[in-house]
Amino acid sequence: MIVDFIESYVKLIVSHPESIQVTIDEIDLNFYEITISCSEEDLGKIIGKNGNMINSLKTIINGCKAKDGKSYKLQAIKA
Repeated sequence: MIVDFIESYVKLIVSHPESIQVTIDEIDLNFYEITISCSEEDLGKIIGKNGNMINSLKTIINGCKAKDGKSYKLQAIKA
């Protein structure tokens, strides 16, 4: 659910939505790492000015943490 939301949201703000890949890895029992892979040109759009865009995505994810009790780490990398 979270991965689908992040993928669809990020595809709306980038120039090359076909290069977006979102993966989730289980690090621990209640800790997951979500990775957004994108083109180098779109990385700045995902991070945003002063990190505002990625921080807003992290805030939304933290809301899901309150619901299901799982912790998430979000990172954006260039593919």
